[in-house]
Amino acid sequence: MKYGTKTVAMIGAGSWGTALSLVLGDNGHNVRVWGKDVQTISDINTSHQNKRYLPGILLPEKVVGYTDLEATLKDADFIILAVPTKAMREVIPRLLPFIEEPKTFVHVSKGIEPGTLMRISEIMEEEIPSSKRKSIVVLSGPSHAEEVSLRHPTTVTVSSANMGEAELVQDLFINNNFRVYTNPDIVGVEIGGALKNIIAVCAGIADGLGFGDNAKAALITRGLAEIARLGTKMGANPLTFAGLTGIGDLIVTCTSVHSRNWRAGNLLGKGHALEEVLDNMGMAVEGIRTTKAAQQLSEKFDVSMPITNALYNILFNNEDAKVAVYSLMARGKTNEMEDLVNILASKYTE
Repeated sequence: MKYGTKTVAMIGAGSWGTALSLVLGDNGHNVRVWGKDVQTISDINTSHQNKRYLPGILLPEKVVGYTDLEATLKDADFIILAVPTKAMREVIPRLLPFIEEPKTFVHVSKGIEPGTLMRISEIMEEEIPSSKRKSIVVLSGPSHAEEVSLRHPTTVTVSSANMGEAELVQDLFINNNFRVYTNPDIVGVEIGGALKNIIAVCAGIADGLGFGDNAKAALITRGLAEIARLGTKMGANPLTFAGLTGIGDLIVTCTSVHSRNWRAGNLLGKGHALEEVLDNMGMAVEGIRTTKAAQQLSEKFDVSMPITNALYNILFNNEDAKVAVYSLMARGKTNEMEDLVNILASKYTE
């Protein structure tokens, strides 16, 4: 590491915020985990566990729970936002009164805001005055909280408009269990992380319907093509989608029972209603909300996204999942190589 112990404010006491706090605690940093649930914070401080989200995982002693935002933020070197996309505009204004000098903000969520169609870093730029932020850094990649908390080997990527700050965040997190890469393509990193959740819901639906590995492989591969088509139109480097925040995140989210997006899709495929599924999950399912935003983005940028469109119809137009699948299969013929060439061309012929 390039520097010694730092004080980190982790805003969000869910599974991901807690797992990342464990990584930071292992690295010797002082971590203040803020959450609204008094019992969760009490558990962190008395038993060194987040019994609600990561039961049985012992947290380092340097990880301490807080319910007081002012105390959480006092003299913090880094502020990490580990809250769902829909909570960003609610949470950030609550932090600002307690921030007296520019801070490095890190977001670790994956989503796009419907309506505004903003990526999370863009929401943060809008909500956090420039006088209170040094930079905004994104941390993303194929990483289940459950496995990170067990210290299983995990690799992620950090990105920022200020790559010097991204490298500081890389140093903050990196250790023998948690390897951190850098990537200057913040658009691609955020788009890949957000849109893979849509494909994961579809993969869960396919499994719920009883389809096999052939269908899942097709979804992952053609889903990546959709993500890359839209991402490059939005300014991303197509090579990013061949990396950790593209195909890497897509694989892990589409193939694991740890994935809440896959689990939600699996319940939908088994015939459960959307409201019932969301109630059953008990946590944010980013892929549901992001589907609305992605549908709007596909229309705005005139990008063909048939898988996203099919999921949108299942979720919001009550289309039968099997009908949606067979509609996808019955589309007109296309050339796969032409599709890939067009993705590359859209970047280099702008």
